[in-house]
Amino acid sequence: MEKRSLEVAVISDVHLGTYGCHAKELTNYLKSISPNILILNGDIVDGWQFNKHFFPASHIAVLKEIMHMTTSGTRVFYITGNHDEMLRRYCDIQVGNFTLTDKLVLEIDSKMTWIFHGDVFDNTTKGAAKIIAKMGSKGYGLLILFNRMVNFILKCFGAEKISISKRVMHEVNKAVSKVNDFELIAAELAIEKKYDYVICGHIHKPQKRIIENKDGKVIYLNSGDWVEHLTALEYSQNEWSIFEYDAKAFPAKTKAEDTQQLNVITDQIDFFINSLAI
Repeated sequence: MEKRSLEVAVISDVHLGTYGCHAKELTNYLKSISPNILILNGDIVDGWQFNKHFFPASHIAVLKEIMHMTTSGTRVFYITGNHDEMLRRYCDIQVGNFTLTDKLVLEIDSKMTWIFHGDVFDNTTKGAAKIIAKMGSKGYGLLILFNRMVNFILKCFGAEKISISKRVMHEVNKAVSKVNDFELIAAELAIEKKYDYVICGHIHKPQKRIIENKDGKVIYLNSGDWVEHLTALEYSQNEWSIFEYDAKAFPAKTKAEDTQQLNVITDQIDFFINSLAI
């Protein structure tokens, strides 16, 4: 597959180290692009659910591909999120083409772009609410595994996939947004600072829209995630766009790989249940 040249690519909410991460698909995507700049906008490695007994080869392959891109000339910015907040104490470290930070401002084609994860405006990731959020994160992981098992069975019978976990996440985000709409807060601050674009992650909802108030307007973008939506943001030819992963555009799985996937899902569910019992 010939690589697509991009000026900037943004991914977020990969959640490496969890059962919901679509690591193989992300590796396929990373191998298909050649960006001048790659921005990892938070929650790349999931410190909330990290378990030393679960970090499969497919997850390591993502990190290897990112390292390969770094050594091949791509500038990589890792912006910390709430699930990888343990890295925030090391912010502003730069090694070669790799930079670790908690926010980023880039001038691209004479337009200013403000990039950060977004959890700073989310009250559900702070204080006592953070404990509940971590518990919910584990339950969401089990729901994703169950969803994958259901979809595997539906696929065997030629039926369409369903996304139970995506519906649950959507309803949760709707409920949270009524109390704490960090998207609007971020956009208003970006307008105040005269930025042209503001890019977030965090809520797992790919988005591109104009937000306007009495002081001006800004283009708000969200890179989505690699758990449910499998999306990224791409900047090319003076325009931002949302990339959506399509399995048809990449090598198809063999029957042996399908069987292996079912075995992996089953083992993951058993391991998850056993870890909860402990």
